[in-house]
Amino acid sequence: MGKLNRDWTVGPHGPLERLEEGLVTVTGEIAMPLGRFPRRMTAVTLSEGRLAVWSPIPLREEGMAALEALGRIAFLIVPGPHHRLDIAAWHARYPDAAVLCPRGARGAVREVVPTCDVEDVMGAHDVRFSTVPGTRSQEGALEIRRAGHFTLVLNDVIANVRHPRGIGAQVMARLFGFGVSHPQVPRAVRRALVGSPQVLAEALEDWAVADLVRIVPSHGDIIDHDPAGALRRAARSLR
Repeated sequence: MGKLNRDWTVGPHGPLERLEEGLVTVTGEIAMPLGRFPRRMTAVTLSEGRLAVWSPIPLREEGMAALEALGRIAFLIVPGPHHRLDIAAWHARYPDAAVLCPRGARGAVREVVPTCDVEDVMGAHDVRFSTVPGTRSQEGALEIRRAGHFTLVLNDVIANVRHPRGIGAQVMARLFGFGVSHPQVPRAVRRALVGSPQVLAEALEDWAVADLVRIVPSHGDIIDHDPAGALRRAARSLR
């Protein structure tokens, strides 16, 4: 991970994309030698006009205005220890928003912001923040169940980087297994974060249910074609 941004530093990003009512996402890019690597922020509305922002990315002011129009930014979710890049700037802009992170990432996050909740304090019946089993408590997940279907927001544990930009990003995506040809558990993530491949495989299989309509990863394209099958294949690769 690069230098942490204490100031509001806007990098390349696209527009807010509506996935369904109350669920939006935006893709950005991280500059790297000879390329740019994709990253993604996702936001979901909660009750009482609140908004939870997953893996926050600074947007241009028109994008921030569109985001704020969805609700009061009440929760900033740092989904893993390597996603702290912009949390200090977001916390400075929205000091009343609670910061959430997985228990295993709390030490890293508290190096950047003063407090971080590790329990689900959102109080939402249809949106659940949890820690991904088998990841040494370092990876978070959001389970969104609305209108009879299920959206799963994951962080680094599943990647689907089909279109890395630049030779540097292409080499990184292929070398570390970030899903260039199909969604997968990146090899680098498996080495760094996965404590029990068997337990993680069981968790992925538990999420592979009939009403799963999409997986939204922090890196790469949304998986909305046979997302349950993608989880099952990823689980098999861990066994």
